[in-house]
Amino acid sequence: MMLSNLTSPSLISTKQSFASKEEAIQFLIEQLAAEGKISSKEEFFQAVMDREALSPTGFEGGLAIPHGKSSVVKEASFAVATLEHPLGTWESLDPNNQVELIILLAIPKAEEGSTHLSLLAELATRLSDETYKNNLLQATTSMELFERLDTEKVQNTSPDTVDLGKTILAITACPAGIAHTYMSAEALVKAGKELGVNVYVEKQGANGIEDRHTKELLKKADAVIFAVDVAVKDEERFKHLPKVKTSVAAPLRNAKNILQQALDKAEKSTKREFLDTADLEDDADNKSIKMEVKDSVLTGISYIIPIIVAGGMTLAAAVFISQAFGLQEIYNTEGSWLWLLRQLGGTLLGQLMIPILAAYMAYSIADKPALGPGFAAGVAANLIGSGFLGGMLGGLLAGYFMKFLKQKIKAKGTFAGFVSFWLYPVVGTLVVGSIMLFVIGRPLAFLNEGLISWLTGMSGTNALILGAIIGAMVSFDLGGPVNKAAYTFCIGAMASGNIVPYAAFASVKMVSAFSITGATLYGKQYFTKQEREVGKQTWLLGLAGITEGAIPFMINDPLRVIPSLIAGSAVTGAIVCYFNIGLNVPGAGIFSLALVQGQPALIAAGIWFGAALIGALISMVLLIGTRKVRIKKERKIKEVEKLVTAE
Repeated sequence: MMLSNLTSPSLISTKQSFASKEEAIQFLIEQLAAEGKISSKEEFFQAVMDREALSPTGFEGGLAIPHGKSSVVKEASFAVATLEHPLGTWESLDPNNQVELIILLAIPKAEEGSTHLSLLAELATRLSDETYKNNLLQATTSMELFERLDTEKVQNTSPDTVDLGKTILAITACPAGIAHTYMSAEALVKAGKELGVNVYVEKQGANGIEDRHTKELLKKADAVIFAVDVAVKDEERFKHLPKVKTSVAAPLRNAKNILQQALDKAEKSTKREFLDTADLEDDADNKSIKMEVKDSVLTGISYIIPIIVAGGMTLAAAVFISQAFGLQEIYNTEGSWLWLLRQLGGTLLGQLMIPILAAYMAYSIADKPALGPGFAAGVAANLIGSGFLGGMLGGLLAGYFMKFLKQKIKAKGTFAGFVSFWLYPVVGTLVVGSIMLFVIGRPLAFLNEGLISWLTGMSGTNALILGAIIGAMVSFDLGGPVNKAAYTFCIGAMASGNIVPYAAFASVKMVSAFSITGATLYGKQYFTKQEREVGKQTWLLGLAGITEGAIPFMINDPLRVIPSLIAGSAVTGAIVCYFNIGLNVPGAGIFSLALVQGQPALIAAGIWFGAALIGALISMVLLIGTRKVRIKKERKIKEVEKLVTAE
């Protein structure tokens, strides 16, 4: 970015004297108005002061960058003033900051997410270099300072610095991902050169991860510094290293002290062995498609698990209260307290879960720019009724489209902010959303309608076949379009007086959850810690007839899990239909136990619940068996790979 394109010698003043921050800002606004950059001095002054009230715009080392975003700004520009006498009353991140250099940014309202951010990032990076900043401060005329704005940074090297042979990694990240992220990184690198320490900084900013730490650096490093005000992405990469955690602004005040803390920790703490796992890639672009898709799916799962548990348990509580205390009427009355509780749980499962899955799958592939299009893909999946399978497809679509867009249109130069904060999310959302809504929607709707018609035509045929089909459909996609087709058919049959299909549906709804809990309990050695933790809770969801608890297992290994769940569910459905067990009240789970019909009360309840347990047992055995086969296969592949590598 050429800074000189956004200012002029007439907007630059040197060796000025001001009694206060307000006086300095008023002076620079006068310069902007005289150049025709703003249409109202009063309104722009108010915009600048409103921004001043949010957080300090003074930094450290004599620097202050006030800024205002307003519709009265005609053209993005900035005015500069150096001070004869430092101003110590300017609110700054460093309480001892004595302001000597003021740069006032004037940004049109329409460019607050583009020019504003890219200009801040550029200034932050350049001014972190002490030599560059001093060159500006030492300018005696406005023309001299203007000409020095775009001079290359001069690197400070000290021949007397002794190389300590230490390597320190760092992560810098601020909420906006612009100014402090880059300034903090520059400060740490500079301090490292002065101390004789090799410092490598990974910037987690507005465009995602820049200068990602490689496996080689992770192995070599002695310690890591987290200079962040937001969560660190992929923090588990650094679990083997001694850590120093601080704010993103701290290195701007005393980077040497923070580096010394890291060196001291490295001396006092024992560095653990670095675990080189397949999911730690040096560069996301070098991942195979298979690995990238796998990582994407696992990332999406990790973010929806809390939603599934929270939504499922909230919905289960509403169902339990209504059926245990005979409050079905309140449960179904719009606006009632029980109805609202039901809606809360249902919204988490029915509306939020799929967009979150799609968004974080996309995020795994293309980082922050893919979040907006990913959420849009998930919302579109909900609109067309494609369930979690549609959400997965949408997440992959959003991720790979945004990856393609980032490669073709890079967020660099003057328009970096515009590309990151406007072009990426808007174009991504329009393209991905349109494909989901208008290309995928109709085939899925056609599939749903066809399934409903098919089931309706089978209602008079063999009860065993009908029950098996209903059971298989319920657990095929756990709440997706196939499951919804079975539900619609069963509700329609109930309305027509046939209450058997819904009884089968309600019983089967418990199978997947029970079988997951059983498999992770009795075959725990074959499942990961995360899977076992989820399995501990799915049986509770199953008691309320909520199938979503099994979704993480299905997504992670669909070719084995789906057939395993279908087998047990088909048996359950067939048993219920064969014994002509009926249910004439919409609901699911254990709370329907006292409402089943078709046989004497105890016998009907025993058959209905027993069928669910039998189906769960079958699915549990298949889940454990198929997982064992998978693990053996993976071990053989690894052994072959080791032999090939050795040769």
